[in-house]
Formats: sequence, C-alpha cells, structure tokens
Amino acid sequence: MNTAAPALEMTGLTKSFGTMRALDEVDLVVEAGTVHCVLGENGAGKSTLCHVVGGSLVPDEGGLRLYGSPYAPRRPADALAAGIAMVHQHFSLVPTLTVGENLRLLRLKNLPRRVARVRDEYGLDLDLGARVSELPVGVRQRAEIVKALLREPRLLVLDEPTGVLGPAETDALLATCRRIADSGHAVVLVTHKLGEVARAGDAATVLRGGRVSGGGPLAELPPERLVPLMIGRPADSLDAGLAGTIGLAADEGVRETGGEAPEAGASGGRREASGPAPRALRLRDVSVRRPDGTTALDGVCLDVGHGEIVGIAGVEGNGQSELMALLGGSLAPAAGRVELGGRNVTRAAPRERSRAGLGVVPEDRLHEGCVPPLRVADNLFLGRLERFRRYGVLLDRRAMDRAAESVLTEHGIRAGGPGALMSSLSGGNQQKVVLARELALDPLICLAAAQPTRGLDIGAVGAVHSRIRGAAASGTGVLVVSSELSELLVLCDRITVAYRGKLLGPVDPAEPDARERIGALMLGAHAPDSGAESAVRTAAES
Repeated sequence: MNTAAPALEMTGLTKSFGTMRALDEVDLVVEAGTVHCVLGENGAGKSTLCHVVGGSLVPDEGGLRLYGSPYAPRRPADALAAGIAMVHQHFSLVPTLTVGENLRLLRLKNLPRRVARVRDEYGLDLDLGARVSELPVGVRQRAEIVKALLREPRLLVLDEPTGVLGPAETDALLATCRRIADSGHAVVLVTHKLGEVARAGDAATVLRGGRVSGGGPLAELPPERLVPLMIGRPADSLDAGLAGTIGLAADEGVRETGGEAPEAGASGGRREASGPAPRALRLRDVSVRRPDGTTALDGVCLDVGHGEIVGIAGVEGNGQSELMALLGGSLAPAAGRVELGGRNVTRAAPRERSRAGLGVVPEDRLHEGCVPPLRVADNLFLGRLERFRRYGVLLDRRAMDRAAESVLTEHGIRAGGPGALMSSLSGGNQQKVVLARELALDPLICLAAAQPTRGLDIGAVGAVHSRIRGAAASGTGVLVVSSELSELLVLCDRITVAYRGKLLGPVDPAEPDARERIGALMLGAHAPDSGAESAVRTAAES
C-alpha cells in the first residue's frame, strides 16, 4: 500500500440509468488518514457513488485509483478483496439467520477474537444468538457495521449509517470513524447531518444533481457555506427548528424565529387531548411479547388527541418497533385494547385499519413500507386501486400514472416517472413515497410515523415537518417515533420516552430542561416499578 497516495481517487466518474445521469463527471479525492464526508440532497448521486466504489455498479466513464493503484471493481467481491468494506442504507443481513450465523458467513479466521476486538475497541456489542428478523432496525444497523469492521478494512464506506442509531450509538460510530482514520486508513461518510460532519469529518464533497457543487477541507467550509452548496439557498433561509433537526446550530448562520426556538405543535401553540370526545388514537394496557417470550410492551397506555402531535423518544430496542408493528396490524397484542377515533381496531387487519383512517409509516421503509419490484405509481396507490378501475375489472394505468405524476411533483419525489420501479429510487425518495401515500388516506384520523425524516435531505426534512404540522392542523392526530430528539422537540406538543417496554413521561418540549429530562428518562431515571404506573396519561387524565 502506498501510504503517500490518496486512499481513493475518482476522475470523471459518470453513471447513467436510461436518460437519468446519476453521476456526471465526478472528481473526488479521499486522503489516507481522513474522514471524508459526502453531502447532497436525495437523488444527488451519493448512493450511486457508494455502489460504484463497492463494486455493485460499473461506471460508464471515468476511473478510480485505490492507494495509488488502478481500481476497477466489477463486483462486490473485488471491493472486499481490495480492502473496502461497505455499509449500505439497505441491510444485507440474512433475516432468517441469527446475528452469529450471519457473521460466520464471512468465513473469517479467528471470528470470536475479531468480534471481541470490535466490541471492546468500538463499544459495539451484539447478541450473537438473536435472529435478525426479530431485531429493531437500529440493532440491525449495528450488526451491519460490526460485519464491516470485522474485515479490518483500509477504506470504510458508510451510506447514511446513523439514521437508525440512538445518540450514544451515533457517538460511538463517529468515534469509530475517527479511530479508523487515525490509524492511517480512510472513511467515506455519507450523511445529511451537518453536526456529524463537524464532529467527525476532515473534508467534504457536495453533490447536486450528480455533479460536484463544491467541497474541500472542513476547516475552510463552515456549515453556513455547506448549506447553499447542498440546497442552492443560503443557510439563513432555514428556521431554527429545522436547523436543530439537521444538526446546524442557530449561531452558525441560521435564521432565528423571533429570537427563540419555534413553538412546538402544528399551529404554533400546544394542545392537550382533553374532554370526553374520542381520541384519534388510544392504547389501553397494551402488552406485546416477542417471539422469544420476552416482553416488548408492558401495560402501555397512550392517548393522541385530534390535532395533537405526540412524540416517542428512546434508544432503539425499547419497544418502539413493536409498537409500530402493533399499530400497523402485523403484530397482535397479548393483552390490551387499541382504539382509532373511538373504534376498537385491536384485531383489525392492516387493510381495515388503513380504510378506517390509520396511516402508518414504518421504520423499515424498504421491507415494510413498500413493494420494491412494483412501480412507483403502484406503491402510491396500494390499497386504493379501485379508484382506477374501469367496469369494475380493468385497471386504468394511464389515469393512475397521471395521478401519480401529480403526487411526485407535489411531494418533490425524484424518480424516473410513475413507471419507475420503487427499487430504483434513493432511500430518501422511497421514504417520500410511503409518507405521501399515508397522508393521502381519506379519512386520515391518525398518522403514526417512525423516523419520518430518516435519510432525507435538508429541504425534504422541512417539507415533511410542514406536512406533519398541516395534518395536525386539519384535525389528524399524529404520533412520531424518532431517534432524533431535536426533531421531536421541534414538532411535538408532548413527548414520551420508551424504556424497557414502558412509556415514561410525558415531557413538555417547552420546558427549559426538556432535553435533560428526556435524556434522564432514556436512561431509566424515575422508571416506575409496576406496569400500571407505566401508563402515559394525558393532562386531562392525570
């Protein structure tokens, strides 16, 4: 290995899919011993760039060099042999196997010793006996990262790795990136979060529309200069709430809202679920057990009022995934009751819940929120195909495509048209499709969204927040599960905390010490002893 040469060089890299040019003469240099951040909007070409480096895509034009030597991978195995490890947005673990069985597929010598080293050095612990399909998304992401680190790579490429990690796990991952760089190797970190860029990065390259719009050493690129390179407008056009969500502090060129953080709640004021009217969503003494018999939800009570935005914070693995699966209808409770607008939907099938007005945006958008082999238009109107039936039998695809085209434009979804396969979209644009579909339910009594802005660029995050507030303003109850505490503090009227299958709180985001109180609850502070006391009550019931 030539340590004096850059770890990775790209020259004139170009890649097209049909008429869409995903990468357009991209030049990029990643120095050895550095963390190089790649930034850009959804559809800017970041994931395509990662796939080219990882060998799963072959460029149409241009070349690559790895530590001074020509590098032209034709398949992922070539990248692995060259010492490149990838962690993609979409997981590569075999869901029917245990974590340990997945790691043994790597066929590495001294695997137990390597696993122990990664655990001790990077603080990434795993239950090797757990089945992947039963793990929360954040734990699956941790397993993917461990899998990559086991190979002791000289170049690690991470595509949006922190979207499903909690604060402590994110800190550990960024520290891992720093250790790898300090050892003389290199890291390519694709992220939307400017706070992570500032904490871990040495240099950055910004992509817009498949082309390099700027970049350089981060010492010369403060956040207020990165934002316009990413979105084409200045940083001070962002309000403080959105800036906080993406990790950009208000003193870094961000416009304040009246000198203070924006008021939480869909219409700028706080609401509480009050009075005798049915709640948009009500859970009463709900318990759920995992397939291994352990308790995922323990006597949970939760109310979401009409027009109210309620947040659930917490480290992944504390019952949030099971709660969303319960609401979506894919998981039945062992006990308790679920009501939607006063109607008992505890045993209702997913299709019945959707028609009754419950919109669900799952945390795993690829495997649970869409059908990747189907067209974008088909995914947008899943469950509502009767709208486009002719004579009760024939499907009017032209009418469907026209309606889908309108949705793509309205929600800023970048795709090769309504006929494009869902699998061809970037992760962020897949998320936009799922959210657009659920928001279009009529009626929409309650929207339950897990990680609604995961993988979205700055502009898209603002648009999603606006749509969530708009839904609440129209009387829809909204439940948001997010690992982004800043997001919850900006959006919600009140926040509860998931901890070991219980919901603790609630906490008023307007309180000066709200962040500290939520952090304490995430660690189990003041956790109740009994299931009955774990209920999260509304102000009217407390």
